[in-house]
Amino acid sequence: MKALTPLAAMLGLALLTGLTAYYGFASVGQAVASAGWGAAVVVLARAVGVSGAGIGWALLIPGAVAQRPGLFVGVRFIREAINCLFPVAQVGGDLVGARLLTFFNVGPGLALASVLVDIFIQVATLLVFVVAGVGILLAKSDGHGLALAVSYGLLVAVPAIAGFFVVLRLGASQSLAVRLARLVERREWPAVEHVTSLSQNLEALWQRRNGLSGSLVVHGGLWVFGATEVWVALAFMGHPVTVIDAVAIESVGQAVRAAAFAMPGGLGVQDGGLIAVCGVFGVPPEVALALALVKRIAELVLGVPGLLAWQALEGRRLVVEKSRGRP
Repeated sequence: MKALTPLAAMLGLALLTGLTAYYGFASVGQAVASAGWGAAVVVLARAVGVSGAGIGWALLIPGAVAQRPGLFVGVRFIREAINCLFPVAQVGGDLVGARLLTFFNVGPGLALASVLVDIFIQVATLLVFVVAGVGILLAKSDGHGLALAVSYGLLVAVPAIAGFFVVLRLGASQSLAVRLARLVERREWPAVEHVTSLSQNLEALWQRRNGLSGSLVVHGGLWVFGATEVWVALAFMGHPVTVIDAVAIESVGQAVRAAAFAMPGGLGVQDGGLIAVCGVFGVPPEVALALALVKRIAELVLGVPGLLAWQALEGRRLVVEKSRGRP
């Protein structure tokens, strides 16, 4: 299994390269260059979105927003960097995020529970966002094949999300705790040991209605805000779309990325999805591919510092443990 994820990453990169070659390196490169300062705005919008996601995560934990908002925002950037740039099927960053919280005196059970609930809220709000995007697509072109394909995907996603909720909420979390403990042991993460309190922490988080509702509102709003990247980039490239159209493009792009979870960052697959959905709104394929590449630039610009911060925290932790005489 370990060899499959790097293979998926190579396949995704090959697909992205093939798409660029098919539509012409020069044409795509010219479209990317035409974005100009729009690319910087996209990076800024992505930074705002990731920061907001950190606040949405912190809202789940009592007092976290008031006392330690910077911690959750910073760790959220690291989660995002690992999920986007590392071949870990978009889940490794979340486990690392839970581990990093324990470096700052957050209990391991609470750290894992908060990450699991945060993931559930993101997926549930993404589902609503995608439904809205499909509705826009269907209104734009009745019975459009892409909209129907995404709709069929929703038929699978809804039961899966419901099952995830059952696991988190209705008593199956103890089994999940055991599985997570085994995973932690295999990865030799001593800072996240003894996660038997996961069930109690999950229950406590579910009881915090204000935190849950606040997180839902924040994450739901951030999916819509993500359409800013599409709207700005296409406007700078000379192919403006309406805000509603940008929402549809972003929602389908995110849906395709989520479906291609085995590909690191949805590499290649999300880019192809953007080409397909942008075509519905009259955006040429080379411009749509340039849009995808501009979004990749944002991932790199924000991701590389995130990875460096991760290594810095791990290095500091190692120094502290050695100073305490731990092996």
